[in-house]
Amino acid sequence: MSKYIAFLRAINVGGHNVKMDHLRSLFESLGFSKVETFIASGNVIFEAKAGNTKTLEKEIETKLHQALGYNVSTFIRTNTEVVEITKYKPFSQSQLDMAIALNIGFLADAPDDSAAQKLASLRSDIDDLQSHGREIYWLCKKKQSDSKISNMVIEKALGIKSTLRGVNTINKLAEKHC
Repeated sequence: MSKYIAFLRAINVGGHNVKMDHLRSLFESLGFSKVETFIASGNVIFEAKAGNTKTLEKEIETKLHQALGYNVSTFIRTNTEVVEITKYKPFSQSQLDMAIALNIGFLADAPDDSAAQKLASLRSDIDDLQSHGREIYWLCKKKQSDSKISNMVIEKALGIKSTLRGVNTINKLAEKHC
């Protein structure tokens, strides 16, 4: 059995409210074990037979669509990958000290060179964006409400599905579950 973390988009936002015990039971119905949720924003830790994460993502998306009635994009990482994500430092400490927020965007696929250039074109005095593997690191120097960056803007620029989490959430999740 391997340990995975699913980052779900559209859970407990925009009127799509899902109780965490229900979400856990949906994962358990897929045959996953040791299912836990981490805060109520669509982070699910579970164990499953080692396999292709793309296949797992599709199974989860299908089940959630059937049960909830809407699409829930799913981004799976192994616990080892989550630890590596927390260790990667795309910004200097002085940049981090001057910022208000650091978010990590989980992507369905790694951006190609063209998509990476489009991402770079989104940089501004407020925002800096770096890609690394299947993740985007978004440093916001002012309130996020002052920024033109959002998950939808990132998806449109890259042409790749994504979901965002604050770095503190990812660090706490890694500390507790990885």
